[in-house]
Formats: sequence, structure tokens, C-alpha cells
Amino acid sequence: MILLEIFISFFQIGLFSIGGGYAALPLIEHQVLEVHKWLTMEEFADLLTISQMTPGPIALNASTFVGTKVAGLPGAIVATIGCVTPSCIIVLILSYFYFKYKNLSTIQGVLKGLRPAVVSLIASAGLSILLLAVFKTEGGTLMNMNLSDLNFLSIILIIIGVVVLRKYKLDPIMVMLATGVIGIVAYGLI
Repeated sequence: MILLEIFISFFQIGLFSIGGGYAALPLIEHQVLEVHKWLTMEEFADLLTISQMTPGPIALNASTFVGTKVAGLPGAIVATIGCVTPSCIIVLILSYFYFKYKNLSTIQGVLKGLRPAVVSLIASAGLSILLLAVFKTEGGTLMNMNLSDLNFLSIILIIIGVVVLRKYKLDPIMVMLATGVIGIVAYGLI
């Protein structure tokens, strides 16, 4: 029964994650945290970090990790298949129609109209992760947070990371590793 729930949840995620892995993050968050309560917000943030660092699409990695946590290896396989199946079906259908009607202005208009929705989905997921990193408490909203809840070390690391990436154009992997090491040392001492 749990394998069927996993498949259906990740099939829905795969079906409605228009715009790639990052656009799927709010959908994954909703299914995993709110609907089924398979993970806590902290575990979800850790899962996203691991999913970004491992090779492959983030949504696929996240589904595999959630499936593993919930139901072991069979859960990982079912979650991965559930996440991939809708995309395969949709891409086959859309590619047929795209190549048949790609010169129509209506098709171009639909594609341009989808871009803002995809950007908003990615921004929503990013804001959730940012709030988790910046505030010490879990699950709160911006309205009920206090200044005492701010995690100043995280804020400093975020600012340093953004400045180094934007101004000095350093390799993002090196910046992630450096801030990770700083975090390990700082949080180990605190």
C-alpha cells in the first residue's frame, strides 16, 4: 500500500512539474511535508542539499531519496519510476505536436506565457529554503518570526557566498565547499 502511495505522489509531482527539477520543489515539498508527512522541514532541506550535490536531475534525486527513506530500495525504485513516467509520456506527445505545429504563433505565445509561472515556482522553493536557513525556528512564516530567531551566521555565509559568486565569479562548487567547511567549524564551536 505504501508503495502505491509513493508511486501516486511522485507520479503527480512528475505530471505537474513543468519547468524542470527546481520547479518541482514546491510540489515535492507539498507531497512529502504536508500531505504525507514523510519528512520534517529540516530533513527536506538536507534532502535538497544532497539532491543538488549528486549527479542527475534534482527532482529525480529527491524522489529516489524520499522513496528510500519511506520504503527502502523498493520505495526508491517506485518513486523514481513514478517521477519519470509522466515526463516520458508527455514529452513523447508534445514532441509529436511541437514538430508538427512549431511555427504557429499560438504555440510560441503559450511557451512565453509559461515562463513566469516556472520562475515563480522556483522562487517559491528558494524562499522556503532561505527562510529555513535564516531563521532558527522551523515551520514559521515571515510574519511570526522575531529578530531573536535570526541565524546571523547563516546570513553572513549567504551574503559572502553571493558576493563571491557575483563579484569574483568563483566556481560555485568551491563556494559551496568553503561555506560548508566554515559552517562545520563555526557550528562545531558554537
